[in-house]
Amino acid sequence: MLCTGGVAWTDGGQGCPRRDRPAPARAPVWDRDALRDPHGQPDKALRVEAMFDALAPTYELVNTLGSLGRDAAWRRRAVAAAGAAAGEVVLDICCGTGDMLRALAAATPALLVGVDFAEQMLARANFAGARVPVHVVRADALRLPVADDVVDAVTCAFGVRNFADGPRGLAEMYRVLRPRGRVVILEFAQPEHPLWRVLYRLYVGRLLPLLAAVVSRERIRAYHYLARSIRTFEPARNLALRLETAGFREVTWRTMNFGGVVLYRGVKPPADAG
Repeated sequence: MLCTGGVAWTDGGQGCPRRDRPAPARAPVWDRDALRDPHGQPDKALRVEAMFDALAPTYELVNTLGSLGRDAAWRRRAVAAAGAAAGEVVLDICCGTGDMLRALAAATPALLVGVDFAEQMLARANFAGARVPVHVVRADALRLPVADDVVDAVTCAFGVRNFADGPRGLAEMYRVLRPRGRVVILEFAQPEHPLWRVLYRLYVGRLLPLLAAVVSRERIRAYHYLARSIRTFEPARNLALRLETAGFREVTWRTMNFGGVVLYRGVKPPADAG
């Protein structure tokens, strides 16, 4: 175990922990067979990792264009919900190129830590001008190289849907948080209103993949995966219940973007809460 910036690390600190799965020779394509059940693929973790490595060069640009710039506002709301204060440590899971970490830096906590297993995403993370220390760690969200009860807030923007094992990922968030620590999750969802749902499916399922094909020229059908993974992901109320099952209390969730984005928040109870 190492200690870096006030955080107790396992598996070698800022380096990449030992991996128990080989990196793929090339990014697997999300073909029709895989897209029938994207969350049930036995190699989902490998597919997601390779997919984000391939998308890294244009990831933030497509996000900004695809959301019409609204993604920055969603992150600001997540930062406010996290309530990071001076002297606190904040861990961002599935941090990618660092857009959420840059938003969190405005709250000036004592330390920001980002975790992601996509090497090329981390290679493009840029924190120039950040007024707080920022460390990024290449690691799996299901096996965080962080000791128990050492983080004040955990954030995860649009990453929970990509976990190969959702309950295990939520359990890891709970484990690393201090008592009274907060978890804040941003995730896509299908709007409940029938009209908005039809329009949302048309945009995410048809128009966004066309935009991404022009901008990123990706050939692994990543944005087809995005649409299908949202459509087959659990409803917002179910994910809120999973947070409670993981042990979190004071769980709340609210929708944004006509129901297409959900902001979740929970609190780890005090040690003496019984």
